[in-house]
Amino acid sequence: MSTVKDSNLYTIMHARKSVRVYDPTHKIPQKTLEEIIKEATTAPSSSNLQPWKLLVIQDDKTKVELRAIANNQEQVETSSAVIAVLGNAEMYKNVEQIYSQNVAEGHMDETTKDIMITSTNRSYPYASLEVRKNIATFDAGLISMQLMLVAKEKGYDTVTMGGFDKTKFVERFDLPEHIFPVVLIAIGKAAAPAYGSSRLPLNEFVQFI
Repeated sequence: MSTVKDSNLYTIMHARKSVRVYDPTHKIPQKTLEEIIKEATTAPSSSNLQPWKLLVIQDDKTKVELRAIANNQEQVETSSAVIAVLGNAEMYKNVEQIYSQNVAEGHMDETTKDIMITSTNRSYPYASLEVRKNIATFDAGLISMQLMLVAKEKGYDTVTMGGFDKTKFVERFDLPEHIFPVVLIAIGKAAAPAYGSSRLPLNEFVQFI
């Protein structure tokens, strides 16, 4: 099987930096945000259960409140939007909808759908909450990375933020028990260049056996 190497992908990967200074006057159009998010959802997930929810915070007053929750990080308020990536610990409840859609779109047959649904219902509901939250957190990381790369391809900058009070976030946005915050992503137009960053050499963290 041949391998296709898209040089544009590498350009985007290397151009993406963690930007913390944004143009507060620039507002990303709603349609563009929706396009970025839709493309990001091509990220893989455990059993394709897509255990994520996104809360896109654009309202200026709400961003001021969020800044206080997020350790007073300026980019929360000055970016065009903050995308809160949330995990869904009850992801298995979407299994019928997801696999029925797979059949409707021609990705699998009815027999395979039934097998997958049965398998999911025999395992996920009986896994501990900790296990399900770990799965959802991992998958939330995958969609987050894709979102940042898609945003860069469209000319926007991002930064992820794990430093925020998750308890206060849950209270402020009235999240149900099975939905929990994973990371915040500020997105907008950079007003100052980001710092470069180094990477450890491969021989310090890779072992081929």
